[in-house]
Amino acid sequence: MGRFEKRDQLTKEERDACIDAIAATPANLRAAASGLSTAQLETPYREGGWTVRQVVHHVPESHMNAYIRLKLALTEDTPTIKPYNEARWAALPDIAVTPIETSLILLDAVHSRFVTLLRLLGEEDFARTFIHPEHGQVKVEWLVQMYAWHGRHHVGHITSLRERLGW
Repeated sequence: MGRFEKRDQLTKEERDACIDAIAATPANLRAAASGLSTAQLETPYREGGWTVRQVVHHVPESHMNAYIRLKLALTEDTPTIKPYNEARWAALPDIAVTPIETSLILLDAVHSRFVTLLRLLGEEDFARTFIHPEHGQVKVEWLVQMYAWHGRHHVGHITSLRERLGW
């Protein structure tokens, strides 16, 4: 769950492992949130942190953005992507009333497309770049590393909370 640590260059095996981690995110998030009560879903994973419900809804929102950023990087020359205010998205009223299953299904669908595309890319595609206003010019390979970490990071928030509280 620690901070994201980017590697400048991955081997094909390391990149494939990142893609495998991205592919595993939907099942891992579903397992982490499985069987939780409404009260448990409303529990923050840490003091001042998001609730489990907010985390579950956040992951597909973030990964949809990643998929779109990937498509932009593959089809445009060093596009500038638009960041979004994750905290404000997490506070929107739909988060409180949308069943988590809706977001889990959404994550399944997004990852089906995301992972399919990633597995079809050539070596040169991972070197394509885009500009992220918060991170500067980055490569598609950075995106793969970031979202492999991101899925594990948020699943870890939920699983560590479950372990800590004995759920």
